[in-house]
Amino acid sequence: METFLIRALQLIMSLSLLVIIHEGGHFLFARLFKVRVEKFCLFFDPWFTLFKFKPKKSETEYAVGWLPLGGYVKIAGMIDESMDTEQMKQPEQPWEFRSKPAWQRLLIMVGGVLFNFLLALFIYSMILFAWGDQYIKVQEAPLGMDFNETAKSVGFKDGDILLSADGVPFERYDGDMLSQIADAREVSVLRNGAKASVYIPEDFMQRLLVDSVRFASYRFPYVVDSVMVNSPAAQAGILPGDSIIALNGTPISFSDFKEMMAERKKNEAALLNDSIDPRLITLTYIRGGVEDTLSMRVDSAYLMGVTACVLTDRLLPMVKKEYAFLESFPAGISLGVKTLEGYVGNMKYLFSKEGAKQLGGFGTIGSIFPATWDWHQFWYMTAFLSIILAFMNILPIPALDGGHVLFLFYEMIARRKPSDKFMEYAQMTGMILLFGLLIWANFNDILRFFF
Repeated sequence: METFLIRALQLIMSLSLLVIIHEGGHFLFARLFKVRVEKFCLFFDPWFTLFKFKPKKSETEYAVGWLPLGGYVKIAGMIDESMDTEQMKQPEQPWEFRSKPAWQRLLIMVGGVLFNFLLALFIYSMILFAWGDQYIKVQEAPLGMDFNETAKSVGFKDGDILLSADGVPFERYDGDMLSQIADAREVSVLRNGAKASVYIPEDFMQRLLVDSVRFASYRFPYVVDSVMVNSPAAQAGILPGDSIIALNGTPISFSDFKEMMAERKKNEAALLNDSIDPRLITLTYIRGGVEDTLSMRVDSAYLMGVTACVLTDRLLPMVKKEYAFLESFPAGISLGVKTLEGYVGNMKYLFSKEGAKQLGGFGTIGSIFPATWDWHQFWYMTAFLSIILAFMNILPIPALDGGHVLFLFYEMIARRKPSDKFMEYAQMTGMILLFGLLIWANFNDILRFFF
């Protein structure tokens, strides 16, 4: 329950900021061109609002709705979410949206998208300034990677060190690298000290979308963090800081050790029939740079009584880079543009059968936030969502900003406006389409939760 509340709070805070900035972009350009804004609402408010006020001498009412699916600004003289068609039947006024030149209306409509994108660039810049950049250089991961079953089916093997895709070297394990692999014909890996090739099928990304387990994860060395008193490990002489490198003579990572011990527990009866004590193991470890071996007998749960170190920067070689204040801005802009390019590039998978199944609603969005409060991750996810919000809103779909932009371009080219009745029907069609997508996305969340 606590994890749910922490994630829900982060989601609400993030969406609130993004909606305010987005609608603030529309508001600012509208006021810049002396267009009246009748209402500025955070979240939607069908039937009633949670809070509203109108400052003296202000034309704008500010409100907070109860339905956290977005927000809106009601701009006079425009067919929008409010569907106020009665206003459009009145004579055109100089302070209305419809009375302004097309280029001014265009800037008003793209203001929200522009502000969301600029917000993302600013957040990325401040993240780099405050925390710097830190990542594991994938080519230097000493134990390579563990791969899921789909990856193994095309030729990857646990322990492979990823080198390059179609000759382009890998740098860090992220979404861009996964797209690089999926689009490649040949991926080079280092396997048992020798270079090997894995050939990627065209439908590799679609097959990965079916998986509930990520493509790969780093293999960590088994470094002992602490030893329980009177445990089998304590009695055998294991000490904190020992790095276990082999089990019964077989080189291992931390994940290998868990799998091998689970296998011994599963085959306990068969091993006993062969006069083999399944709980008796031999460990090879390194202490202070010196390699040694010991034997021990684990407990009935096949546990040694130790906790493993989970701090990534202590286990794997990290690349760290700090940014001065002015340096952070070009780096943040580069990161934001790269994130947008990666997201746009992956949109093609949304139109596949498996991609449609992966479409997620608020549950999916909430799950990307960490289970414990982490400001670094909160701001990183907020910047990412701001990129998504900017891109999704500029799509040429009626009821979205991009739909209005599309019709404005038509007006500027054809030298005539679409009729109010056409705009009304387009708005309704777009809203039906968007609500359908929203229902589908959240239905997918429900299916994932129960099944």
